[in-house]
This record gives sequence, C-alpha cells and structure tokens, in this order.
Amino acid sequence: MTTKTDDPVAAIMRLFAEKGDSEYGGESVNQREHALQAAACALRDGADDPLVVAALLHDLGHMLHDLPDDAPEEGIDDAHEVTAARKLAPWFDTDVTEPVRLHVDAKRYLTGTEPAYMEQLSPPSVTSLMLQGGPMDAAAQEEFRRNPHWEAAVLLRRWDDEAKVEGAETPTVDEFIPLIRGVVRPEFRGAST
Repeated sequence: MTTKTDDPVAAIMRLFAEKGDSEYGGESVNQREHALQAAACALRDGADDPLVVAALLHDLGHMLHDLPDDAPEEGIDDAHEVTAARKLAPWFDTDVTEPVRLHVDAKRYLTGTEPAYMEQLSPPSVTSLMLQGGPMDAAAQEEFRRNPHWEAAVLLRRWDDEAKVEGAETPTVDEFIPLIRGVVRPEFRGAST
C-alpha cells in the first residue's frame, strides 16, 4: 500500500533500473527504450507535462508482473494498462492515469475507426490486439469517446506505436525526474530520490 512517505519518483526509477532492460513484447527495443521513445515523441509534439509523463509510464504494468516475455504468444493478456493505472493512481491525477489506462482501448478504437491503422501495427501489437478484444465496434467506440481523456489516449497510442525504433536517441530516464516530480500529487512533491 502506498503512503504519503513513499517517494513515487524513487519507486519509478527503481522499477526502470530493475526491469527496464526486459524484453518489450517481441519488439526490437526493451521496456526502458520504448518508454523513453514514447515520452520523446510526446515532447516533440508539444504535449503537456502530464501527457509526457503518461507516455513515459504507459507500459509500466509490463514491469510489474512476473509473466514470461512471450505471454502474448501463449495467449495471455497481462492487462498491463490496468495494472499501471492502479499503481500510478495514488501518485498522479487522472490526466496521467487515464491515458495510461486507456491506451490499449485507444488501439482497439483506432483499428475500429481507421482501416489503414491495422497495417501500421507491428506483428506483436496485432497479436496483443486480438487478446485485448480486437477492433472496437461502433457502440464501444461511442463509449470510449465519452471518457474526457480519450483524445489524449489516442495521442499516447500513436506515440506508443512509433516508439519501437532500435537505437533511437532519447533523453535518459533521469532527465525526466523533474517532469515527473512536477506532476505528482502535491503531497509527494517534496520527496527526494
């Protein structure tokens, strides 16, 4: 359980240090590289600070379980978006946690609304899409758009798809510490890493 004495930035940095080198679902980048590339895309596109942090932390759930790297190929959906949002909820407001929670639904939304989007997905992303429910139908799309964070989630999804380039140059995890510290809930802002 998270308490006010916990330092979320230290916990996040520890997770990247311990599990950041783990495989990212069959892609050519690891978890840390993927997170940093997504955040770099958000910065490039002028996203606000909470959405940049959401981009950095969107796949944190993959580093919070002990499932094998090939879980999707074995037919297992790790529900990483829900796990990440739950982990982050004590520390961040919904402008960070909701895009994280919704980024898988955003993939389902885009495959249901943009026929060409499916062709842009990597093979591992297509595999996970099918485990996550496949493309959304019209009713699910309408429900998705009712969430006030749906557009942010779609932006995050597009950065997620883009963030799979082997050897791409990005800021380091440590360079994001001030940004993370700036958007954590006020009671955590005085903590130090």
